[in-house]
Amino acid sequence: MLDPSSGGPGTPLGPDDPRRLGGHRLVRRLGEGGQGVVYLGVPERRGDQGPRVAVKLLRGGSAATPRARARFVKEANAALEITNRHVARVLDADVTGDRPYIVSEFVDGPSLQEWVEEDGPLPAGRLRRVALRSAAGLAAIHRAGVVHRDFKPGNVLLGPDGPKVIDFGVARISDTTPVTTGGAVGTPAYMAPEQIEDEPVGPPADVFAWAGTVVFAATGRPPFGGGPSAAVMRRIVTRPPDLGDMRGELRDLVAACLDKNPAARPTARQIVRALRDGEAPAPRPRPKQIPRYRWRMMLALAAVVAAGFALGILL
Repeated sequence: MLDPSSGGPGTPLGPDDPRRLGGHRLVRRLGEGGQGVVYLGVPERRGDQGPRVAVKLLRGGSAATPRARARFVKEANAALEITNRHVARVLDADVTGDRPYIVSEFVDGPSLQEWVEEDGPLPAGRLRRVALRSAAGLAAIHRAGVVHRDFKPGNVLLGPDGPKVIDFGVARISDTTPVTTGGAVGTPAYMAPEQIEDEPVGPPADVFAWAGTVVFAATGRPPFGGGPSAAVMRRIVTRPPDLGDMRGELRDLVAACLDKNPAARPTARQIVRALRDGEAPAPRPRPKQIPRYRWRMMLALAAVVAAGFALGILL
């Protein structure tokens, strides 16, 4: 029997945390985000002897806004459609009650973020395996018609049977047209330019984030550096990525995925083929029309130049 005070992953429950949910006894907190809290759970009906699970509870419960509840419903529907060994399985969900929750497979291992922060960048062989398997998970997500929108090192867990992609807290079910952010959503260091500029966001944004995650795994830092979110996002939109000492085909593939033009990036499926079969992605046609976020950059630069010129005349 797993005792809540026995240690293990996460932190102890607080006085306001539930003790039971969805037929599971909650024993520890695994993490917390803007949308909710994730707990480690064990099945009550088996005397706590069954497999451990991760239980995600929507913040606010019955008091949550309709938008937050609708997002949680979409998360559950999206996750239930995905079956791949490189994506954490969803086991159960109840998004209609006073305490909406999702029960998913518990991956017993650190996140890629934690591993690199503690032990440093991955060696070449393991880096390639993590890159391939996380890309395979992302390809499965996209095959299900889903855009993850927050792919990052913290959402790749290094379990006993390999890396697994987790957390569809900001996922969206897509259709034949990309979804729009309605405001930038995600982790700034791994956002694509189109997310920052509130442009249509589709699978290419996940590919951009995957590449940033691989750069972090290879170098110990994201490709556009750290610091204040505004500064990081400005570098993402205006500057080339820093790929450190990455070499060879993986560097070339990552560079293509970090193209600021979403239409020029390879697909997740092409990434898998490139890493597994050595099949280089065919160049994707670039649209002749300049994306809106580049027009904004050009107009802003022109405005600065014009203001400086006018100031010079006045002085």
